[in-house]
Amino acid sequence: MKQTMIRRFALLPAVLMMLAIFWLSSRTSNELNSVLPWFQELFPSMSNFDWGHFIAYFALGLSYAYGFGRHAGRPSVKAFIILLCVVYGLTDEYHQSFVAGRTPDLSDLLHDGIGAGLAMLLLTIPQVFKLWRKLAV
Repeated sequence: MKQTMIRRFALLPAVLMMLAIFWLSSRTSNELNSVLPWFQELFPSMSNFDWGHFIAYFALGLSYAYGFGRHAGRPSVKAFIILLCVVYGLTDEYHQSFVAGRTPDLSDLLHDGIGAGLAMLLLTIPQVFKLWRKLAV
Protein backbone atom coordinates (compact mmCIF):
# COMPACT_ATOMS: atom_id res chain seq x y z
CA MET A 1 0.00 0.00 0.00
CA LYS A 2 2.71 2.49 1.00
CA GLN A 3 4.75 1.61 -2.09
CA THR A 4 1.74 2.25 -4.36
CA MET A 5 1.12 5.63 -2.72
CA ILE A 6 4.75 6.66 -3.23
CA ARG A 7 4.71 5.60 -6.91
CA ARG A 8 1.50 7.55 -7.46
CA PHE A 9 3.40 10.78 -6.83
CA ALA A 10 6.65 9.70 -8.51
CA LEU A 11 6.39 12.26 -11.30
CA LEU A 12 5.69 15.12 -8.89
CA PRO A 13 9.37 16.23 -8.86
CA ALA A 14 9.27 16.48 -12.68
CA VAL A 15 6.07 18.53 -12.55
CA LEU A 16 7.59 20.84 -9.92
CA MET A 17 10.73 21.22 -12.02
CA MET A 18 8.65 22.11 -15.08
CA LEU A 19 6.78 24.72 -13.02
CA ALA A 20 10.10 26.18 -11.87
CA ILE A 21 11.36 26.33 -15.48
CA PHE A 22 8.10 27.98 -16.58
CA TRP A 23 8.39 30.55 -13.78
CA LEU A 24 12.02 31.31 -14.63
CA SER A 25 11.23 31.66 -18.33
CA SER A 26 8.50 34.17 -17.41
CA ARG A 27 11.14 36.53 -16.03
CA THR A 28 12.56 39.26 -18.27
CA SER A 29 16.22 39.14 -19.20
CA ASN A 30 16.88 42.06 -16.84
CA GLU A 31 15.34 40.13 -13.95
CA LEU A 32 17.40 37.04 -14.67
CA ASN A 33 20.64 38.76 -15.64
CA SER A 34 22.88 35.75 -15.29
CA VAL A 35 22.02 32.86 -13.05
CA LEU A 36 25.61 31.77 -12.59
CA PRO A 37 27.86 34.84 -13.09
CA TRP A 38 30.57 33.42 -10.81
CA PHE A 39 30.87 30.32 -13.00
CA GLN A 40 31.24 32.41 -16.14
CA GLU A 41 33.98 34.44 -14.46
CA LEU A 42 35.77 31.27 -13.40
CA PHE A 43 35.56 29.75 -16.91
CA PRO A 44 35.50 32.70 -19.36
CA SER A 45 35.78 30.37 -22.37
CA MET A 46 32.35 28.98 -21.40
CA SER A 47 30.69 32.39 -21.15
CA ASN A 48 28.53 31.74 -24.23
CA PHE A 49 27.20 28.48 -22.82
CA ASP A 50 23.81 28.87 -21.12
CA TRP A 51 24.37 27.10 -17.81
CA GLY A 52 20.89 27.96 -16.59
CA HIS A 53 19.25 25.90 -19.33
CA PHE A 54 21.78 23.11 -18.94
CA ILE A 55 21.27 22.79 -15.17
CA ALA A 56 17.47 23.13 -15.35
CA TYR A 57 17.10 20.38 -17.94
CA PHE A 58 19.72 18.17 -16.28
CA ALA A 59 17.54 18.35 -13.16
CA LEU A 60 14.37 17.82 -15.22
CA GLY A 61 15.89 14.71 -16.79
CA LEU A 62 16.82 13.31 -13.38
CA SER A 63 13.37 14.07 -12.01
CA TYR A 64 11.76 12.24 -14.94
CA ALA A 65 14.11 9.31 -14.31
CA TYR A 66 12.99 9.30 -10.69
CA GLY A 67 9.40 9.20 -11.88
CA PHE A 68 10.02 6.26 -14.18
CA GLY A 69 11.65 4.39 -11.29
CA ARG A 70 13.31 1.08 -12.07
CA HIS A 71 12.39 1.41 -15.76
CA ALA A 72 14.69 4.44 -16.12
CA GLY A 73 17.65 2.13 -16.74
CA ARG A 74 16.31 1.00 -20.10
CA PRO A 75 17.88 2.77 -23.09
CA SER A 76 14.46 3.32 -24.68
CA VAL A 77 13.18 5.00 -21.51
CA LYS A 78 16.29 7.20 -21.34
CA ALA A 79 15.74 8.23 -24.96
CA PHE A 80 12.09 8.95 -24.17
CA ILE A 81 13.12 11.11 -21.19
CA ILE A 82 15.49 13.12 -23.39
CA LEU A 83 12.67 13.53 -25.93
CA LEU A 84 10.28 14.71 -23.19
CA CYS A 85 12.84 17.28 -22.03
CA VAL A 86 13.49 18.57 -25.55
CA VAL A 87 9.76 18.83 -26.29
CA TYR A 88 9.27 20.74 -23.05
CA GLY A 89 12.23 22.91 -24.08
CA LEU A 90 10.42 23.69 -27.34
CA THR A 91 7.33 24.80 -25.43
CA ASP A 92 9.56 26.84 -23.12
CA GLU A 93 11.16 28.64 -26.06
CA TYR A 94 7.72 29.36 -27.51
CA HIS A 95 6.61 30.69 -24.12
CA GLN A 96 9.65 33.00 -24.02
CA SER A 97 8.50 34.63 -27.26
CA PHE A 98 5.72 36.29 -25.22
CA VAL A 99 8.04 37.62 -22.48
CA ALA A 100 9.48 41.12 -22.81
CA GLY A 101 13.20 41.07 -23.51
CA ARG A 102 13.25 37.32 -24.23
CA THR A 103 13.36 35.57 -27.57
CA PRO A 104 13.27 31.91 -28.59
CA ASP A 105 16.76 30.60 -29.26
CA LEU A 106 17.79 27.29 -30.81
CA SER A 107 21.03 27.30 -28.81
CA ASP A 108 18.92 27.26 -25.63
CA LEU A 109 17.17 24.17 -26.96
CA LEU A 110 20.56 22.60 -27.64
CA HIS A 111 21.63 23.31 -24.05
CA ASP A 112 18.37 21.78 -22.82
CA GLY A 113 19.07 18.60 -24.75
CA ILE A 114 22.69 18.48 -23.58
CA GLY A 115 21.57 18.80 -19.96
CA ALA A 116 18.98 16.04 -20.25
CA GLY A 117 21.35 13.84 -22.26
CA LEU A 118 24.15 14.14 -19.72
CA ALA A 119 21.74 13.33 -16.91
CA MET A 120 20.81 10.11 -18.71
CA LEU A 121 24.48 9.40 -19.45
CA LEU A 122 25.24 9.77 -15.75
CA LEU A 123 22.63 7.12 -15.01
CA THR A 124 24.40 4.64 -17.30
CA ILE A 125 27.26 4.39 -14.78
CA PRO A 126 26.41 1.18 -12.90
CA GLN A 127 27.29 2.50 -9.43
CA VAL A 128 25.28 5.67 -9.97
CA PHE A 129 22.27 3.78 -11.30
CA LYS A 130 22.40 1.32 -8.40
CA LEU A 131 22.24 4.23 -5.96
CA TRP A 132 19.53 5.86 -8.09
CA ARG A 133 17.35 2.75 -7.95
CA LYS A 134 17.49 2.85 -4.16
CA LEU A 135 16.31 6.46 -4.21
CA ALA A 136 13.67 5.94 -6.90
CA VAL A 137 11.91 3.21 -4.89
